[in-house]
Amino acid sequence: MSRKYFGTDGIRGLSNRVITPDLALRVGQAAGLAFQRGDHAHRVVIGKDTRLSGYMIEYAMVAGFTSVGMDVMLLGPMPTPAVAMLTRSLRADLGVMISASHNPFQDNGIKLFGPDGFKLNDDTEREIEALIDADLAAKLSEPRDLGRAKRIEGVHARYIEFAKRTLPRNMDLSGLRIVVDCANGAAYKVAPEALWELGAEVVSMGVEPDGFNINKDVGSTAPDALSRKVRELRADIGIALDGDADRVVLVDEKGQVVDGDQLMAVVAKSWRDDNRLTQPGVVATIMSNLGLERHLADLGLGLARTAVGDRYVLEHMREHGYNLGGEQSGHIILSDYATTGDGLIAALQVLAVVKQQNKPVSEVCHCFEPLPQILKNVRFRKGEPLKNQLVVNAIAASRERLGTHGRLVIRPSGTEPVIRVMAEGDDRVIVEQAVDDVVDALTSAAA
Repeated sequence: MSRKYFGTDGIRGLSNRVITPDLALRVGQAAGLAFQRGDHAHRVVIGKDTRLSGYMIEYAMVAGFTSVGMDVMLLGPMPTPAVAMLTRSLRADLGVMISASHNPFQDNGIKLFGPDGFKLNDDTEREIEALIDADLAAKLSEPRDLGRAKRIEGVHARYIEFAKRTLPRNMDLSGLRIVVDCANGAAYKVAPEALWELGAEVVSMGVEPDGFNINKDVGSTAPDALSRKVRELRADIGIALDGDADRVVLVDEKGQVVDGDQLMAVVAKSWRDDNRLTQPGVVATIMSNLGLERHLADLGLGLARTAVGDRYVLEHMREHGYNLGGEQSGHIILSDYATTGDGLIAALQVLAVVKQQNKPVSEVCHCFEPLPQILKNVRFRKGEPLKNQLVVNAIAASRERLGTHGRLVIRPSGTEPVIRVMAEGDDRVIVEQAVDDVVDALTSAAA
């Protein structure tokens, strides 16, 4: 059954149009009622990124939660993984992150975490959706039972110490010059401070949020400015987080971007050598490069693939006992430490390898040569073009052309009328032809 409000990563949309104060209030009431289990005093922690609309949504959610008798602990701007960690640490019944991740400032969203720090499953989200649209007047608290709200001090220090403890004992980052780009987002305080406390020479970018500039020409989705700064300062490494700091890409000393596939390869080999992998492999999505799969095979490790979305990666990890997974885009999930992607902790794990090997980042992080990978989108107006016989035939022919030396992935977008066509393989010419043939068929079918 399709869901009305929740997507693959919470509720997200244009602020004050889709994500309105009324919706935020009703989500607070619905989630608060869904997580009132037992007779103890119930409480929720709320964090946010730096978007202007965060104030509006935050206070609307406070009204919703307190109206059903939940106490609210306000964290202020904090990374998504920090909110997940603090939900557990503070023994809250529920955690909320107000963020639209890497989207521009005008969007916002609501992510919910259970008391275990994990994102909610589909059944719980459906339960909350049903309550959002219900008449809750009879379920509101009596005046004497309303919840209270307060801001919590010291949460930045708690998360920084938590992140620092993920490094091997007696290791620091002294001798490294690091440029960190916080995307004018949620990690603008904690990430530079953590790196400095670990002994690095730190140069910060994207640490002057004004409510409008989150992810604007900075962060993991726009690493060009970071690349230039790393080269200009002759830094050892650049770290680019996104707006809520649950994803990361790195830049080596030459200014070259290191994506999530390479980061997973670095950590996988390190953890394999230290006997830290709980399963002999890594979990990634169908979009991860075939070069990663072959590299892991050379290490004696497997690659389990899931649908696109970090929630699907995490679900597979939990179900099958993996402790390392992620996405090419930079969501790296290290379940020994975190219940969701954590850009800072992922960067620290790679920095630990850099320190151990005492080699330039370009050598440590260039684990494999990515195969040529081409992605094109085809927009359609109506119908189901993937069922068109011309398209079916083109897909079959392209898969046959690629053979065992490549992959073809066809997937409809979950948010817009677009079909994404991706192919990769050893021969770029064959890859391009495979994509173009399918795109041409889809274009004809969608006309």
